[in-house]
Amino acid sequence: MDMNAPAPRNAIDENRQGLIGKPIDRVDGRLKVTGKAPYAHEVVEGGNAAYGFIVEATIAKGTMASIDTEAAERSSGVMLVMTHKNSPAQGAWGPIDAKDRYARASPQLANNRVEHYGQVVAFVVAKSFEQARSAARLVKITYAQQKPEAELKLNMAKAEKPDDQFGQKTDSVVGNFDSAFASAAIKVDSTFTTPAHIHAQMEPHATVAYWKGGLVIIHCSSQLLMSAKNAVANTLKISPSKVRIVSRYIGGGFGGKLPIYGDVMLSAMASRQLGIPVKTALTRQQMFHLTTHRSDTIQRLRLGATTDGKLTAIAHETWSHSARFDNFFENASMQTRTLYAAPHRLTTHRSVKLDLPISDSTRAPGESVGMLALEQAMDELAEKLKLDPIEFRIRNEPAMDPELNIPFSTRQLVACMREGAAKFGWAKRSATTGAVSDGRWLIGMGVAAATRGNLLMPSTCSVAIDGSGMVTVRMAMTDIGTGSYTVFTQVAAEALGLPIEQIKMELGDSDFPSTPGSGGSWGAASAGSGLFDACANLREKLAKKLGIKVGDALFEGGRVSAGGKSETLAALAGKNGIEATGEIKPGAMNKKFSQQAYGAHFAEVAVDRDTGEIKLRRMLGVFAAGRILNEKTAKSQATGAMIWGVGAALHEHAVVDPRYGYFVNHDLAEYHVPAHADIPAIEAHFIAEVDDKTNPLKIKGVGELGICGAGAAIANAVYNACGVRIRDFPLTLDKVLAGMEKNSKA
Repeated sequence: MDMNAPAPRNAIDENRQGLIGKPIDRVDGRLKVTGKAPYAHEVVEGGNAAYGFIVEATIAKGTMASIDTEAAERSSGVMLVMTHKNSPAQGAWGPIDAKDRYARASPQLANNRVEHYGQVVAFVVAKSFEQARSAARLVKITYAQQKPEAELKLNMAKAEKPDDQFGQKTDSVVGNFDSAFASAAIKVDSTFTTPAHIHAQMEPHATVAYWKGGLVIIHCSSQLLMSAKNAVANTLKISPSKVRIVSRYIGGGFGGKLPIYGDVMLSAMASRQLGIPVKTALTRQQMFHLTTHRSDTIQRLRLGATTDGKLTAIAHETWSHSARFDNFFENASMQTRTLYAAPHRLTTHRSVKLDLPISDSTRAPGESVGMLALEQAMDELAEKLKLDPIEFRIRNEPAMDPELNIPFSTRQLVACMREGAAKFGWAKRSATTGAVSDGRWLIGMGVAAATRGNLLMPSTCSVAIDGSGMVTVRMAMTDIGTGSYTVFTQVAAEALGLPIEQIKMELGDSDFPSTPGSGGSWGAASAGSGLFDACANLREKLAKKLGIKVGDALFEGGRVSAGGKSETLAALAGKNGIEATGEIKPGAMNKKFSQQAYGAHFAEVAVDRDTGEIKLRRMLGVFAAGRILNEKTAKSQATGAMIWGVGAALHEHAVVDPRYGYFVNHDLAEYHVPAHADIPAIEAHFIAEVDDKTNPLKIKGVGELGICGAGAAIANAVYNACGVRIRDFPLTLDKVLAGMEKNSKA
């Protein structure tokens, strides 16, 4: 099925069984709470495994002058010590311009060069984890060290225009921004900075690899199974048909498990050499340098408007860093191309190559940090215009996509803001900063828009029904904790008129029909649409067997009926069963219509007038994200993302020591994320919406929408509370105190 036209009314719209939208408990929940849903490191398939442990480089740039593994090799239980001197031949890194960056070859221990702190420089395999870890400490390396460049702001002169990324142009220009901004009656010109962020998933990266008949079977924690399969094949220089990736349950991805890392490649190579399974898990500290992170950014926002609050000029320029040998950039200016109307526009992205680990997609890449800047700048301009921040945004609502000049598939940003304002009590907000207090606490409210682009990716699926009426669905899809198993079960059950107990959902295996995996908020829409098409094809086969037209058929209660004929699906399947396949392709709809999900964030904070401490008191998000498949899982995703937004605003900051090119706070004791005490009751509400331009399910991505703009609402609330505008994230008390002192002297 190609998405070339709006989706017609279908079984999901009819929702005869009422399963779509229902807050059904997770179908895999019992397995998880009883310990029967193993993560990669807990898998026992393949037999008794040896354990690998990675030795990391302790410099950021240079070469290994010598490496001594003799003591490690003699250590108790050690079976193998692999270095660049004895590692097998592998594919060369990249290519850097690969169509699928996550399928690129990623050679390990390929030479004696060190390109970032924490790079793999040796790999020890032993009979136990403790033996491998102990022996790893005995590997002695001397380095010829070079001074690293590891700080974005000190290397801005070396910024380059990167290549287009993920099909999006690096820069955009509409009209004449410079002239329009120069002549604007009211304007702001502000620079914002955001720090590096770490994924901090609950489940660290881990691998179990073993070989069977020339096939390598890898259990790992991966968001994208097909990309991982090709990455292993490209690295080990074998056919993709000789690689099987299994990732049935994942303890969080957040973009950090889009690529696969050294634990996968090294385990596979060591297993092939030793002839036994090899199991490797990264420590929490290793994950800070061996996996990806979000780049820090510097963002300049220039907005110009007429005195009646109409934007005439918008510019959003972003600088971020990439690894010296990579080409990723944080596309933080992208949402500014579509969110507000203005005739003259400019967006740019520039990248600075540094001697740091690879930066990559992290929790709503682009919009997550881009909205921190844009939505503060909008509030700054609203204040200069003496307009309510919501009214200012409404006045600049575009009728069409302001840069693509195509209609929106749906757009309910204004509705989200108005409903959110009513629910939150926005009318009680004082426009005067510092005007509301509660004892020693200054109280403020803030608002910000939310938007996240909607994507549909090619996806396939197989569906089979047997003589007992049990349906088995198979997809090379992953569930990263978002509820994929559950919502897909609901879709299949509703499409076939069966109870959810008669749906067996099998995901997480690259041997199953190909899907794009979980990432970019495209998972449910893409894999779910492939599933829907497979169910539609199965319906057709069942109707044909009964001798009726599928257009007349009623699938309900485990039966199919039409024209006086009726039979159970089980009887129609018979002893041989019936199978069907389906697929979805993007088609023309994503070119004819601008597709985004929208929302509005509201936050109330308290700021201690003496210490500068910030406390979040309450938070509300109202979202329009197409049809909601499961109210419970959708709200869980939205509120979880909002908590990420709190972290981005108030806590998260991966601190680079520029002398040594490493993250100083490389564990969860010092890399601060929100704890229970930081988070009051957070509410998420969804506005009814069905978008027939997006996909057959008429849904949009939910997972990342909740983080986009959430932190900006908090920053705007802090300003409203105490009059301190902090443009350098996170908003820590020292910055509040400095701003208060500056204001007192003004």
